[in-house]
Amino acid sequence: MIPPGGTAGAPAAAASVGAHGAIARGLALAVLALAGVFVLLTFDQHGISNDEEVQHVYGRLLLDFYASSFADRQAFEYKNLYLYGGFFDLLAAAFDRAGVAEGPALWDLRHLISAVFGLLGLAGTWLLARRLAGEWAGLAALVLLSITGSWSGAMFTHTKDIPFATTMLWALYFSVRVLDTLPAPPWRVLAGLGVALGCAFGLRIGAVFAVFYLGVGVLAATALQPGGRVRFLLRGVLALLPAAAIALALGALFWPWAAMEPGNVLTAMRAFSHFSFELDTVLAGRVMNVGEVPGHYLAAYLLVRLPELFLAGLALALLLGVRAVPALAGEQALRAALPWLPVVLAALFPLVYTLLAAPPLYNGLRHFSFVLPPLAVLAGMGLVRAWHGLSVRPPLLRRAVLGACALAVLGQLGQLARLHPYEYLAYNRLAGGVQGAVGRWEQDYWASSLREAVHALNALVAREGGAGRHYSVAVCAEPLQAQVWLAPGLRATRDWWGADFYLSPTHMGCDEAMRGRVVAQVERAGLVLAVVKDRRALVGEERRPR
Repeated sequence: MIPPGGTAGAPAAAASVGAHGAIARGLALAVLALAGVFVLLTFDQHGISNDEEVQHVYGRLLLDFYASSFADRQAFEYKNLYLYGGFFDLLAAAFDRAGVAEGPALWDLRHLISAVFGLLGLAGTWLLARRLAGEWAGLAALVLLSITGSWSGAMFTHTKDIPFATTMLWALYFSVRVLDTLPAPPWRVLAGLGVALGCAFGLRIGAVFAVFYLGVGVLAATALQPGGRVRFLLRGVLALLPAAAIALALGALFWPWAAMEPGNVLTAMRAFSHFSFELDTVLAGRVMNVGEVPGHYLAAYLLVRLPELFLAGLALALLLGVRAVPALAGEQALRAALPWLPVVLAALFPLVYTLLAAPPLYNGLRHFSFVLPPLAVLAGMGLVRAWHGLSVRPPLLRRAVLGACALAVLGQLGQLARLHPYEYLAYNRLAGGVQGAVGRWEQDYWASSLREAVHALNALVAREGGAGRHYSVAVCAEPLQAQVWLAPGLRATRDWWGADFYLSPTHMGCDEAMRGRVVAQVERAGLVLAVVKDRRALVGEERRPR
């Protein structure tokens, strides 16, 4: 018999915790495996995004730059793509040049590569959350990010945003590990940090955020030292030099324009802080130019895009954070909280930046997809800590809460299934769901639904027995987004007046730009996402684009 107050129960409790942790780890691995199967089964169902053609051309031009021993510099004169790193585009172009895929399969390959980055982002989110808050928090963070359409749906077609978000997440993960091991981090951690930062800079200049988070963390760690702070800081900075060297080398490899002149990085930073052009976006029903968006644009889209359970986790994390502030007066508590500092910065600093600076933004969360993983880590921690707080409550209440969370996850998965393969269009109940978001929030801005619309047009022409006939097709998007899938005899054209057919997503009312009889529609969850219009019977002024 164990005496009251004895310690014999401690090993049993630890074993119980370990067993429960193993269950959480197994469930997390199962979620990642299911996500991988989902990618393999669906990567070839997505349309080409508006930017993919120019991005792929940029990747090919960068390959030409290296193949010509740096003599061919067309890549740095091609539109404004030189302001971006070419990591993903170089990778995709290399597969293209090797003949791995061609024609329509080339674009499916790009989507597969992008989705693999999305899977790496899911894995990194799980590892970061479990490192900071335990196995169950890791599982919760993984599930929350997986059911967020702005990640699990976007990871196929947002071929710059999701890879960038993933590299930023891994830079954050290794930054946390650096703070745990200062002033002498292991070489594996330094190598991982350098690779993650180099790849992030090889995609966007926004990787400076990751450097900022790490820098603040190092300074905070220095401030917590009881003595010899200058020596600690110098040792830490010197220890990070190998990571910096790796990051600079990879950044220069993937973004050679930035390495050509010292001022080019600053030029890119200035360009994106004032970036604006003739494009409209919509916020809560108000249509505006991208240069006129208010500072709360990102915050508003987070509120309507994130699943309700995700938002609940964030609210709980905020509450826990506020309650923990008084305890931070002690040095031991500050040391325990230090690894959380870069995560909190990664989740909140971009939001504060947009609130204060109101930079040009459009396409909802797209440009700030990199805040989703750290937000998922915080939300996962909030849910699990709140769950542990219910341990003194009646078991029935805990079961009810667990059941409510399970229903929330299943409900979100049901919405994503109804939208497939357009999961990135998901909205929560604060926006009125996907139906309530129509006309008030961004819809199919990538025109991904055009692929399905093209197949509907191909089937229509085939039913008419149009073999040998040739028709022109106007597209409210880049012509390539339709041409890749069009059947022989159909060609995309920029001559809208003379076009026989018109393909358009319904986003921002583009489907109303041309007259014609609607002969096919792409629908999901009760929404019309794209239309096919037959214009062959129109004559005279009826053919004029509106």
